Amino acid sequence: MPDPSEGPPIVRDQRTNRRIRAREVRVVGPNAEQLGVMPIEAALARAQADGLDLVEISPMAKPPVCKIMDYGKFKYEEKKKASETKKKQVVVHLKEVKLRPKTEEHDYEFKVRNVRRFLEEGNKAKITIMFRGREITHKELGSAILDDVTKDLKEIAVVEQHPRMEGRQMFMILAPNPKVAQRARDLARQQVEAAGKKQEGRPADVKPAEVGRGGGARGPGAGGPEVPAAVVSAAAVGNATPIASKE
Repeated sequence: MPDPSEGPPIVRDQRTNRRIRAREVRVVGPNAEQLGVMPIEAALARAQADGLDLVEISPMAKPPVCKIMDYGKFKYEEKKKASETKKKQVVVHLKEVKLRPKTEEHDYEFKVRNVRRFLEEGNKAKITIMFRGREITHKELGSAILDDVTKDLKEIAVVEQHPRMEGRQMFMILAPNPKVAQRARDLARQQVEAAGKKQEGRPADVKPAEVGRGGGARGPGAGGPEVPAAVVSAAAVGNATPIASKE
């Protein structure tokens, strides 16, 4: 059974002051001291004497547990905490790169460099091979290209979803390895801290981003315009909802 002095987790829109319906309540003081069970009127008088509110924090208990606190201040602090948590949240994007079985080597290398940069920022990449006409009878060409991508990015990426067919397309999904993902989180955290210091008028101490270099890739591919990569915010990188962007 939880300790009433600490109080159960407070949810939104609790009953306060005259909105509390119970005739008697167990009261916890502003410093978490136990004040015992008392009639609601006595509890309200005690809260008013301290210039605070009486907040029902455990309505299902018998009798209900109420705490004397500054409810307005509490709501403000909760909103501020939620805002800070949102700023530090990791947003993982899924960027799709499309290739063809018959394309030139320099196009492939261009695409792989973009995928490398995107992975180093902590995001994921969907590599799609598009088959047209009779190309669909040579699926092994698509598998070979995806194998080349995996080999060229093996030092920074892991295969999250292995190659599979979907209609006339073959695709796989790559994710940054733990070391790269941690580096992206650290960089994002530094950027958040730098922004906070800038707002406070303090000098920011931010290390430059570690950007990997492409090159050394081989294989066919298709060119296309470069799409700016998304910025990663800070927290744990695995559970964010992917947002697809296409190149």
